[in-house]
Amino acid sequence: MKKAIYGFIYQKILGWKAVWTVPMYDKCVICAAPHTSNLDLFIGKLFYGTAGGKTSFMMKKEWFFFPLGLFFKAAGGIPVDRKKKTSLVDQMVEAFAKRKKFHLAITPEGTRKANPNWKKGFYYIALKAKVPIILIGIDYRTKTISAAKSLFPTGDIEKDMREIKLYYKNFSGRHPENFALGTI
Repeated sequence: MKKAIYGFIYQKILGWKAVWTVPMYDKCVICAAPHTSNLDLFIGKLFYGTAGGKTSFMMKKEWFFFPLGLFFKAAGGIPVDRKKKTSLVDQMVEAFAKRKKFHLAITPEGTRKANPNWKKGFYYIALKAKVPIILIGIDYRTKTISAAKSLFPTGDIEKDMREIKLYYKNFSGRHPENFALGTI
């Protein structure tokens, strides 16, 4: 029922298309890009819901104030204190170990502004948790979100990051000027 509601809103009301060609793993890290607008979270959640998936996502703790915090937690939000010197990678690996199903969505840019130096935490979380990375691309030009590639991290981060960034080269964010791939 939820899947149909998500699909109705995502496709019929908002006019977006969904392309899903990768397996629906029990556990995975979702690398979602480009992330240039706050709308990306909303549209991404609807997209993932059309496939029957439920995602969690990390977000700076400052957004978890009342009453907005209740909404973000219900939507799968995990508050993160970026000033603490604790390992987010280890915390998320532990979360994977504790659950039978866990899908963690992360935007590699770490911001909605152009950042050619992508954060690599999503990669290290997947590597240490021994889970695949699903690449989800948001394209506002065509109003399409695609989950058309997944990979298991090999430990060769340079090679794997090049492959990941190449996947995103044809996607356009809501604010295309705010998306940077950097060196590929």
